[in-house]
Amino acid sequence: MAQAGAANTWAEARSDAMGGTGVASASYGSAPMINPALLAKAKPEDNVTVILPSAGLQVTDKDNLQDEIDSINDKINYYKDVIEDITAGGPLGYLQALPQFQSAAGDLADELAFLDGKTAHASAGAGITVAIPNDVLSVAFVAKGYAHARVSSYIDPNDIAYLRGIENDSVTAAIEAAKALVGGSDEITDNLKSTAFGRAAIVSDYGISLARQFQFGDVPVSFGITPKLQKTWLYNYTASIYNYDSSDFKNSRYRNDDTGFNMDAGVAADFGDNVTVGLSGQNLFSRDIDTKEINGYKDTYQIRPLVTAGAAWHNDWLTLSADGDLTETKGFKSEKPSQFAGVGAEVTPLSWLAVRAGFRGDMKGNDVNVFTGGLGFAPFNRVHLDLTGIVGEDETWGAGAQLSMTF
Repeated sequence: MAQAGAANTWAEARSDAMGGTGVASASYGSAPMINPALLAKAKPEDNVTVILPSAGLQVTDKDNLQDEIDSINDKINYYKDVIEDITAGGPLGYLQALPQFQSAAGDLADELAFLDGKTAHASAGAGITVAIPNDVLSVAFVAKGYAHARVSSYIDPNDIAYLRGIENDSVTAAIEAAKALVGGSDEITDNLKSTAFGRAAIVSDYGISLARQFQFGDVPVSFGITPKLQKTWLYNYTASIYNYDSSDFKNSRYRNDDTGFNMDAGVAADFGDNVTVGLSGQNLFSRDIDTKEINGYKDTYQIRPLVTAGAAWHNDWLTLSADGDLTETKGFKSEKPSQFAGVGAEVTPLSWLAVRAGFRGDMKGNDVNVFTGGLGFAPFNRVHLDLTGIVGEDETWGAGAQLSMTF
């Protein structure tokens, strides 16, 4: 399964702890990252808020795939060493090394069979905002980035069949070893064609959010927009699985970058004192960006509008929130899309303490479902520290932290 692995284009510790919700429940300070319309919902007593910074990470790697692919190098090097022993030992060494040769082929075949169909992925985000509320026009400056990486492999079934032939048949092993005696170790390793893929996208946004509230009868409605400069870096690390090295993943040889313009927008409405509904649109302009072509392989990263609806019920000590994507979350074309929904709650038993929990799931079933939780501390209501923890299917885990200050 090729998973998208990126629920949001932002990381915000309070909202992440509440199931990734925030379209109707985020604070005005974090609104530029989630729904710019909420920037206009600051109270008269609210002042400038600075988030410096917010950061989060989520990893899904049930089979420890990154390390397993790296360990292929050790097995192939041992396999080559055995072949070198055959070529260097003459006829006597040739006969003595055959059982070892067969065993090394079997170990390598076992590792390839284990890796077949396995995928690991990770997402991360970070952001900085400066929110300046105003009765006429609220303004905020935002810089945020999000990243998505996936490691997968194509295991050529001919590789496993070839290695099993050596492992299980002494005649086949003798023939292949004889080829190595004549032509060197490459005569054997050149027959192995399995490939490892590392794909990564890093997207950074730099924008200015503008928001204002209007009155429609008894309903205050806020509108907000965030025009932004968008910089994207794409990595396409494609290599023989027998030469794969995770440290090469971010080598500039595999990188492509692109710069363009994009926009976020949102609307939020209050019905009475306790109910807020919202709608946000992230990346309203579609963009397709190609990776570099490496060893005959390339991919396309798709930036598409992500429209999310949200609702929240809130009073002085309790907030309940729910968000649902109305469009798919896109990524690399080689991945299946996702569409997320989340629910969350926040309880503030003390003026300086908040306790949060939530759940987020992929309605398409292409990504993992996770439970979220976190704490918020706000001594003197000036400095806010928010912490998030995430746990889910397929050994998924995540964490986040955010520091904000109100002046």
